[in-house]
Amino acid sequence: MTAYIHFPSWLKPEIIPGLPIRWYSLMYLVAFGITYILFLFQVKKRKLDIPEDDIINYFFWSILSLLLGARIFAVLVYDSAAYYLSKPWLIFWPFNAKGQFTGLQGLSYHGGLIGAVLGSILYCRRKKYDWFDWADMTLAGVPLGYTFGRLGNFINGELWGRVTASRWGMVFPHARSFPAEEPWVQENAERAGMDIVKAGRFINLPRHPSQLYEAFFEGILLWAVIWFVFRKRKKHNGSLVGIYLIGYGLVRFFIEYFRQPDENMGFPLMFGPKDNPVYLLLSPFNFSTGQILCLGMILFGALFLLYTARRKPVMQEQEKPKKELRKIRKKIP
Repeated sequence: MTAYIHFPSWLKPEIIPGLPIRWYSLMYLVAFGITYILFLFQVKKRKLDIPEDDIINYFFWSILSLLLGARIFAVLVYDSAAYYLSKPWLIFWPFNAKGQFTGLQGLSYHGGLIGAVLGSILYCRRKKYDWFDWADMTLAGVPLGYTFGRLGNFINGELWGRVTASRWGMVFPHARSFPAEEPWVQENAERAGMDIVKAGRFINLPRHPSQLYEAFFEGILLWAVIWFVFRKRKKHNGSLVGIYLIGYGLVRFFIEYFRQPDENMGFPLMFGPKDNPVYLLLSPFNFSTGQILCLGMILFGALFLLYTARRKPVMQEQEKPKKELRKIRKKIP
């Protein structure tokens, strides 16, 4: 009896075979669209007098900055072979060597976050909006949109997890296969109910579907907590930013134990076995690059919360325009 799942063969990266339109790109559009709709919902719910053109422009510059930051950060941090540093003109080139359209392969979440923050800050300062309030309204919807980004990764059959013998382990067609004569390979194959004889010289072992873990925990669950719990109870503008950074950092840190790190990066911090391959979880004390970045997010989020706690409470910010309006009315004879 098998104890694993085969990756659905009917799932293909292309929406229409032969055309350069991929589900991953569509999922990104859905993610941005959901975040935009939830932002508008909050503006209307609070009856804020904000021109819709300003909101559209805010999202345009934030998304553009996000894509630039995600791509540049991926090249600087994850390109250990320095391929793009030696050929910088290819960083934003969306075609491969054969001239086929591939899009921008390799985007970093953390780089995208930094880029979006910088772009949104510049726009809000130029238009004289309170960035802390706008960032709160944005991040209240971001996790739900993020869910679809991870579903796009799953459809692409990429960013799979580490080897597992659990019943929900999944065999990804493009994942690395391992020599069948290795004892640990045989052990995991037997536990998963695989036929070692039929598998041949190399076996593609089941992996954690970490994209789905991330879609649920970093997406749906984190969104529900922020949207239904913290959004309605926030006392200071900017507090949701800190909560999001801490929440995402914590969840992603633990999911990284199931997600396979980039093979070219390995484990930058190793306090466990030194011969730990990236596709096996041998120690919780060998930390991936993603986990290190998440620890940075958690620390920054905590400091950000302390900073926002020193700002004026939300009710005072909302009462200010009303007081100014009363003063103007008193001056009118």
